[in-house]
Amino acid sequence: MILNYKNYIMKIFNQYVLFLFILGLSLVSCNSIRVYSDFDSEIDFSSYQSFAFYKTGVDKVEISDIDKKRILKSIEENLTQKGMSISETPDLLINISTKSSENIYIDNSYYSPYYSGWYPYYGRNYRRVAHTTSEGVLYIDIIDTKSKQLVWQGKGIGFLSSNRMNRDELVEGYVNKILSVYPPQEEVSVN
Repeated sequence: MILNYKNYIMKIFNQYVLFLFILGLSLVSCNSIRVYSDFDSEIDFSSYQSFAFYKTGVDKVEISDIDKKRILKSIEENLTQKGMSISETPDLLINISTKSSENIYIDNSYYSPYYSGWYPYYGRNYRRVAHTTSEGVLYIDIIDTKSKQLVWQGKGIGFLSSNRMNRDELVEGYVNKILSVYPPQEEVSVN
């Protein structure tokens, strides 16, 4: 009787710990967007005052037109807040591209109610749990119209959710995080 009660308590405790771990992981992973950028260090970014979207490149992106519109609107708002204006004769062209991947995780676990640790042949409880996550990448390319050269590229990587109630906020978060490092700041060296 006491052995069954201990087993019951251990089983509930293990499920509780697993639940807390998964909850914590999902909260951390849903909110994190990793940002990387690269730029031509010989360019004076303060000389750029206007921009336009590179329609040919934007049209090739294989996402919904609604999401394209969200991304472009967020980019336009962000660059306008930085003092730039949209123009028919721009200094810069803005292009976007996306990638996504789906990761599948499978947990093959053997749990023994009698021993702590992992016992593949003695445990009574065997379970296989699979879950998937989707990771998306948004690239924002900034091209000098005179030289036709890429002068800055930002990349944001984060987890996607089709269940997200407000996709506008999700897209705006991606774009704001990526463009938070544009224009590149000069590094200050300390002697």
